Amino acid sequence: MSEKIDLLMTVPIPDELIEKLQSVSSRLHIHQHRVSRAEEVPAEVWATAEVLYTGRVIPQPSQAPNLRWIQFHFTGVDHAWEAPILRREGLVVTTMSGASATQVAEYIAMMILALGHRLPDMIEHQKKIVWPKDRWERFSPHEIRNATVGIIGYGSIGRQLARLLYAFGARILASKRHGMNPRDDGYTAAGFGDPEGDYVHRIYPAEALKSMARESDFLVNTLPLTPATRGLIGAEVFSVMKDTAYLIDISRGGVINHTALIGALKDKKIAGAALDVFPEEPLPPDDPLWKMPNVIVTPHISGISPYYDARAVELFSENLRHYLAGSRLLNQLDLERGY
Repeated sequence: MSEKIDLLMTVPIPDELIEKLQSVSSRLHIHQHRVSRAEEVPAEVWATAEVLYTGRVIPQPSQAPNLRWIQFHFTGVDHAWEAPILRREGLVVTTMSGASATQVAEYIAMMILALGHRLPDMIEHQKKIVWPKDRWERFSPHEIRNATVGIIGYGSIGRQLARLLYAFGARILASKRHGMNPRDDGYTAAGFGDPEGDYVHRIYPAEALKSMARESDFLVNTLPLTPATRGLIGAEVFSVMKDTAYLIDISRGGVINHTALIGALKDKKIAGAALDVFPEEPLPPDDPLWKMPNVIVTPHISGISPYYDARAVELFSENLRHYLAGSRLLNQLDLERGY
């Protein structure tokens, strides 16, 4: 590794956070080019770049001959799967898994409360200026306490959600790729998440998704979109869910089969859903989900936070220290798994 490390940043990060990155090491030479296309970065900058911090700007292999590490600004990197440089031997690619766990977990908790406590129906009655005579029955809540919450994919978001819901008295189930290992080997900020698996009551292997769905009062999808997960949650899963159960989706459009979901909602096979991601975004105006009374639609905003950049830089700084020490980087992307 050379004495000087050229770090190219294509994401607009506030100056005070750039200063924090610079304080990691005097060896870092930070180049800021806030661009949307690789061609907008000067050729001489690509030629010497050793580390790239980016959202969607990815060079061709010939553009960046010295690139050794790409750190993405976001958790989901399905948009970058086909980039040839990701398959360069020796190149390490890392994601921002964990940086958005706090706000997304809060979003999910909000939706569990909103659905369970009939908030959409309450708002409709407010709009109509109606004080319903059957309010005791109509607004009787599905409380979180003693409810079973099934989390599909027990990564940073699922683990922070488990921490939050554990305090409510919920029973937490989770499914993950390696069901026998409750530990989290990814990035976890101190005091957050569930790194040891202490808040989950039972972990299911990925193959037992239907068994977990059958028990769940709230089923939460946090899976990344990969060839293996595309369309994974469909009619078979909805057919085993309780007709009083709710679905919350914050992952990527495509993991849930929306045709099957719309059918399950219309046929009242499930009680309702809160959806933040869709196969087509923006969600088309004629999509039936917009007008379903038992559905909350939000415009892919669960990961938004005024603190995201600061959390991302904190994680990146930690990874830079790992890189400088020659140790394994956090959140390494496995191209075969797709996350």
